[in-house]
Amino acid sequence: MTAPQAQVTETKTPSSALLFFCGDVMLGRGIDQILAHPGDPRLHEPLVHSAIEYVELAEAANGPIPRAVAPDYIWGDALAELAQAKPHARIINLETSVTTSAAYAPKGINYKMNPANVACLTTAGIDCCVLGNNHVLDFGRGGLAETLETLHGAGVKTAGAGRSAAEAQAPAIFNLTASGRLLVFAFGHSSSGIPRSWAAGPDTPGIDLLPDFSERTLTNIARRVSEARQAGDLLVASLHWGGNWGYEIADAECAFAHGLIDGAGFDLIHGHSSHHPKAIEVYHDRLILYGCGDFLNDYEGISGYEEFRGDLSLMYLPRLSATTGRLIELCLVPFRVAQFRLHPASPADTIWLRRKLGTISGPFGVRVEPDADGRLWAHWG
Repeated sequence: MTAPQAQVTETKTPSSALLFFCGDVMLGRGIDQILAHPGDPRLHEPLVHSAIEYVELAEAANGPIPRAVAPDYIWGDALAELAQAKPHARIINLETSVTTSAAYAPKGINYKMNPANVACLTTAGIDCCVLGNNHVLDFGRGGLAETLETLHGAGVKTAGAGRSAAEAQAPAIFNLTASGRLLVFAFGHSSSGIPRSWAAGPDTPGIDLLPDFSERTLTNIARRVSEARQAGDLLVASLHWGGNWGYEIADAECAFAHGLIDGAGFDLIHGHSSHHPKAIEVYHDRLILYGCGDFLNDYEGISGYEEFRGDLSLMYLPRLSATTGRLIELCLVPFRVAQFRLHPASPADTIWLRRKLGTISGPFGVRVEPDADGRLWAHWG
């Protein structure tokens, strides 16, 4: 398919749905410290004992960062892109507990944001926070309960974690303008570092944790989907899986993504956990994002893995047919994180991303080309 080289607009294709996805959004630790209501900066990491040290590392790398910033600060130029695109739904993986709890899990790295800073999500119009990841229970089940209460109180829907298995397994449901409903199911897998003890139980808060990538698991998901879906629904499966670094897609992951489409009827697979973008596939006219990469974090100034360019972020704007769920077009907007804020990627960085995405997505039959405005477009078929 040849994607049109034009700006994304709400009315370009009638009877379609434009969605916004990104990978991990980490708003704790250093980022929490520059927001209007910083929480307790104490950390329980082997080498770093205050979140303020992460602010200082970022400042050493890219210059001074203001304090007590407005809620929109961290999103930077991404807000203008979203305002122009006008997606029908905005979906992120929130890799941060939103709590004041001090009951940290002894796992080495713990992320939390003060609930008083929740406006940094609502100011960006975030509709759904996927929570089935390896940091949402960093401050225990009480921290998860406060996270859910805070997000729901702010009007943000969640998927992938809950006060019980039933709540964790329930999809976030949206009525899309002239496009029927959107159902977002979210799952975590232990390959991303989620402890198996975090799985939700009948009366136990936790995550909808996949036991494996087997046909039995696919069958169970398909049954749950069939109970929730209605005619005309669009279905998204959001998956926190795999390690933080590396471009390899495991055969089991590929087969599972295909099975979610073939057997459970999903229209889009939203993968995350990797700190950098991974391959894109269009399978039976359905989009598979194997790993969206980090979108926002406080990792500036931390050395290691520079070859993966973890400072570069992508906004994913897929347009789906509202009647069939097939992928119509996919626009990718590149950014660079500096001073805990999203800035437009430079031309050189955009070229680097285009080449890397082309290399890793080529085996899946997808190529990526730029337009005159610095956006990237996927081509397939």
